[in-house]
Amino acid sequence: MQQSKDDRSLGELFAELARETSTLVRQEVTLAKTEMTDKATKAGKDVASMAVGGAVAYAGFLVILAAIVLLLAEVMDTWLAAFIVGVAVLAIGYMLIQRGREALKKEDLAPRQTMETLKEDAEWAKRQTS
Repeated sequence: MQQSKDDRSLGELFAELARETSTLVRQEVTLAKTEMTDKATKAGKDVASMAVGGAVAYAGFLVILAAIVLLLAEVMDTWLAAFIVGVAVLAIGYMLIQRGREALKKEDLAPRQTMETLKEDAEWAKRQTS
C-alpha cells in the first residue's frame, strides 16, 4: 500500500531526500565528466593543430632558409646572411606560437553547464527542506 506524501514520517521524508540527493549528485558528476572531456578534447585538437602547423612550417622554412642564406651570401659574409635569416625565422616562429596561445586562451574550460545545474540543485534542495 502506497502512502500519500502527507502521511509519511519525517524519517521517510529524509530518507527519500537522501536518495534523491545521492542520485542528483551522481548525475552531476557524470555531467561534469562529460563536459570536461568535451572541452579537453577540443583543447587537445587545438594543441595538435599548433604542433602540426609548426612542424610543416619548420620543414618548409628549412628549405627556403637555405636558399635565402645562399642568395644573401653572394652579397655579404655567409655568417651575416645566416644570422639575418635566423632572426627573421625566430620572429615568424614567435608569431605562430602567440597565435596558438591566443586560441587556447579563448577556450572556456570551466564546466559552465555543470555549475549552473549545481546552483539549480542547491535551490531545489533548499525548497525540499523548507
